Amino acid sequence: MSFFLSYADRLRAKHLKLYQPKSAKSSTSTTAEQADSNSFIIKRDRRRTDKNEIIQNFLLLWLDAKIDESSEDYRNSIKHLQRTVNTIKPYRDTEECINYISELENEKAFLIISGALCETVVPRIHNMAQLYSIYVFCRKKEKYEEWAKDWPKVKGIFTEIIPICDAVRQSARQCDEDSIVVNAVSSLNQIEPLFMYTQFFKEIILEIDFEGINELAEYAREKYAGNDEHLAIIDEFVRDYRSHLDENNKPIWWYTRECFIYHMLNKALAKLQIEILLKMGIFIRDLHRNIEKIHAEQTNEMFDCTTKEITVYRGKAMTQEDFNKIKQGGLLSFNNFLSTSTDRTVAIGFIQEGLESNSKKIGVLFKMNIDQSISSSSTPFARIDEYSYFKTEKEILFSMHTVFRVHQIEEKEHDGIIFWRVKLSLTNASDDQQLGTLMESMREEITGTGWQKMGLLLWKLGENNKAEQLYNMLLNEASNESAKSYFYHCLGMIKDDLGQYNEAIEFYQKSLDIKEKTLPPNHPDWAQSYNNIGSVYYNMGEYSKALSSYERALEIWKIALPPNHPDLAISYSNIGLVYDKMGQYSKALSSYEQSLEIRKIALPPNHPD
Repeated sequence: MSFFLSYADRLRAKHLKLYQPKSAKSSTSTTAEQADSNSFIIKRDRRRTDKNEIIQNFLLLWLDAKIDESSEDYRNSIKHLQRTVNTIKPYRDTEECINYISELENEKAFLIISGALCETVVPRIHNMAQLYSIYVFCRKKEKYEEWAKDWPKVKGIFTEIIPICDAVRQSARQCDEDSIVVNAVSSLNQIEPLFMYTQFFKEIILEIDFEGINELAEYAREKYAGNDEHLAIIDEFVRDYRSHLDENNKPIWWYTRECFIYHMLNKALAKLQIEILLKMGIFIRDLHRNIEKIHAEQTNEMFDCTTKEITVYRGKAMTQEDFNKIKQGGLLSFNNFLSTSTDRTVAIGFIQEGLESNSKKIGVLFKMNIDQSISSSSTPFARIDEYSYFKTEKEILFSMHTVFRVHQIEEKEHDGIIFWRVKLSLTNASDDQQLGTLMESMREEITGTGWQKMGLLLWKLGENNKAEQLYNMLLNEASNESAKSYFYHCLGMIKDDLGQYNEAIEFYQKSLDIKEKTLPPNHPDWAQSYNNIGSVYYNMGEYSKALSSYERALEIWKIALPPNHPDLAISYSNIGLVYDKMGQYSKALSSYEQSLEIRKIALPPNHPD
């Protein structure tokens, strides 16, 4: 079964040939593997930086008709709040504030509101999904305490800013917990794109060599501009991180510290923010290796000497829709580095906090059984008590996108908290046939090296905007002509998929121009470009131009390839499609027959083509 078979119509696989660069033996050729080697360096692209981008899962709004942004009290309050929340927006106008909340897509809003406005504004906004929590800031606490009991998102009535800061810090922690995405798949016939992406992403990111932490630090400084507290932490990160990486397990220490690293990485993984993931690639790799290193040291001591197993817990509040996917059974993964505990009550505490933030959600306790026999470097985890910034007990940290199999689901109760207990077992591609089949199918479809595979994966999953963002970034920093040609070609595929045909032809032509300058005459990669240019003209209904491009591709392939190569079959089939559209049916039939004869020789019996 083809892994991407359900996407065949979208990909128009029968007449759009995916450009798969091949190594050229000629010394005059620059291969596409050189264009995208694992050591490809990603530098800062200053032109694409948006300093106003919100890099946390949350932001804070302050609504007060009498707010004085020039006062010392206000500036001191902002300084305290920015220790937790980087983006803070003051509002005097109620309607502007409400409109801003309603337009949020990827973030949750914390709202500080004056006592004078709370009774009229809160009823209007309380049910907005974008609004996470409310803090009433007033002089007379007792005036609103009874009223607040009717509004669960109101976290308290406050007369001083420091207690608000403490409450915001707790909400921020819970908001990050809530943002963790759980991906579930019950069968290979109903695989969700996000599940596929998360499983392959780790493989890709771990095989890429990144330049260093300075690029990450520079990026973070731009995003935290004006936040003195975090700018100082970023400076500390640069001084401290690399010099003590190996001996002090710094990646875990920095990840568990509530600072820019934790917030940026969690949001980027949850929202698939490609630019941030590229900047943080070196840290992601180091954190995985840190967990892997400690895992090797702790393997024997973590497991029960009799059962050779360990059980850990994770609590989460989730929507009914997400829980229904889990109830179908199958495979399940978390999209981040997963923190768990061997203490069941700690996990239930997270459920309680999550339900307090949103009473419409469902409490879920994941009980994860880890069998020592399948513990391997592909699914590393480690007890991090002694390495964490916070010296908490009984914390087990898994590397990102660890996969579990769903077993038993039961409704449970603990101290009045109703939740569903979901029993999971750790698995990996080596020990789980379904997961192994999934990963092998992906590897057959997504070829190349690091960045090539990342872009192709995004494109095949229909994530055109993310793929385009990635290719544009790589194009801007491409170090040779072969790299530029490859990225132009990929951008052409994306534009064709989006129906932006003129731009697609422009990108394909740029790619072809470079190939004609850098590759030998009639190199098969020329044919790839002509073939895809023909596909665009076909989509535009300009069949004579499509025919010309397809025939040029066939002419080159006849010279460069063996007589029964599958690419020739595709070429004849494409030409047949054009003749069919032009009403020249005898020529169409002849082309189809030539294609079929080659396929009979080149492909195994009963092949779908």
